[in-house]
Parts: sequence; C-alpha cells; structure tokens
Amino acid sequence: MAEQTPRFQALLSESTGCFECCIKCLGGIPYASLIATILLYAGVALFCGCGHEALSGTVNILQTYFEMARAAGDVIDVFTMIDIFKYVIYGIAAAFFVYGILLMVEGFFTTGAIKDLYGDFKITTCGRCVSAWFIMLTYIFMLAWLGVTAFTSLPVFMYFNLWTICQNTTLVEGANLCLDLRQFGIVSIGEEKKICTMSENFLRMCESTELNMTFHLFIVALAGAGAAVIAMVHYLMVLSANWAYVKDACRMQKYEDIKSKEEQELHDIHSTRSKERLNAYT
Repeated sequence: MAEQTPRFQALLSESTGCFECCIKCLGGIPYASLIATILLYAGVALFCGCGHEALSGTVNILQTYFEMARAAGDVIDVFTMIDIFKYVIYGIAAAFFVYGILLMVEGFFTTGAIKDLYGDFKITTCGRCVSAWFIMLTYIFMLAWLGVTAFTSLPVFMYFNLWTICQNTTLVEGANLCLDLRQFGIVSIGEEKKICTMSENFLRMCESTELNMTFHLFIVALAGAGAAVIAMVHYLMVLSANWAYVKDACRMQKYEDIKSKEEQELHDIHSTRSKERLNAYT
C-alpha cells in the first residue's frame, strides 16, 4: 500500500494536468465561428448537391415530356445554360469550402484564448486590415447569396405551378389546362413548347416520381441557399466582434506602451536624483 500511494498520486496529478490542458485547448476554440462554418457548409452542401441533381432532373423532364432537344452548333439554349449553372455550382462548392476554412483560421487568431496559449502578442496594422477585408468580403458574399436565394426561388415557383396543374387535373375532370414554356422564358417566342392535360406526355409526367423529386430537390436547394445567407449574417456578427476586439487590443497595447515608457522615465528621474543627493552628501 505504501508503494502504491505515490504511484496513485503521480497518476492523479498527471490526469489533472491533462484535464487542465484540455480545458485550456477547448477555451481556445472560436465557437461562434465554428457554428457559422458548420451552418455555411451545410447550406452550401444542400444547395450544390440538391441543385445539381434538380438541374439534371430538369433536363430529363424537358427531353422526355416536352420533347426538347439540344441545339446543334454554338447556339446557347436552355440545356447550355443548365450546363453553365452546373459548373457554377462546382465553383461555389470549392470556393466556399476554402472561404470557410479561412474564416475559421481568422476566428482562431482573434480569439482571446490564443493570447493565453501563445503569450502576449502585438496587434499589427496588417492584422486589422485583414479583419476589415474579411468583413467587406463577407458582406459582399451575403448579398450574393441573397441573389442566389431569389434566383433559386424561380424554378421552385415554376415547378409549383406544374405540380398544381397535375393536382388540379385529378380534382377537376374534363379540364384542359396547358403549360407553355414560353411563359417562363425557357424557349423563344417563335418556338412553341406546350403541354396540356389531355396529352399522354402530361399524364405520364404527373404519374412519374421524377417531377415530384425534382420539385422537392429545388425546395431543399432553396433552403440551403437560405442557410448560407444566415451563415453569412452570423459571420458578419462574429467578424464585427473580432474587429472590435482587435481595435480595443490595439488601444490597450498603445496605452501599455505609453504607461511603461512613463514609468521608465520616472524611474530614471528618481535614479538621477538619488545619485545627485548621494554625491551632494558625500
């Protein structure tokens, strides 16, 4: 028992040190930036993934039920625009993955616990400029995501109209309702691409699961874009708080420098006077 007691105390002190180290490390995590990053990644993933699949479903619906074909040559048609939107989605996914990491790094370096981990640090002009740059860039991205959200609501509205027509055909017998793609600007005015409730293609489209799946995918993509907007607003609040912290830290740093300089001058004055009195007494 006497031999086990020192070993137990050593293990207890070691576990206590590890616990304190873990608490100190957890205190250095910028939780506000972490929540905003998770929300941003979730929103971008929903928008990009569901938006990509919804665009692919739209191509199948247009080719199968509206009997549309890709234009030959370099003519820009609806299928070319859909391909461009897919490439834009790839770029959005990559860009905001990197941007989320950058904002997390900025949150780590402006968290107060970093000062405790790495000792006292100096707030430079470059650090303040980086914080201001992130605030401006995040504000621009927030406006961009608002535009993306508004743009994503257009296919949701179109599919809602199509889904409503399918529901009305089952409720009202003998009703001949038509959907013309020229109303939505998908095809040119001179090209008539219309589908009516009495046609076989319309009945097959309403009975298929492809229409319902594409409609709900666009709804989820719209929700993802809204989540990205909320994440950008959250980031703006976090970055503004970090900017205020950096600004206060800079002021405190100047105050400490002036204070230490004054104390050094007072110390030099007292030392000089003490030497003069000692020389006079001698």
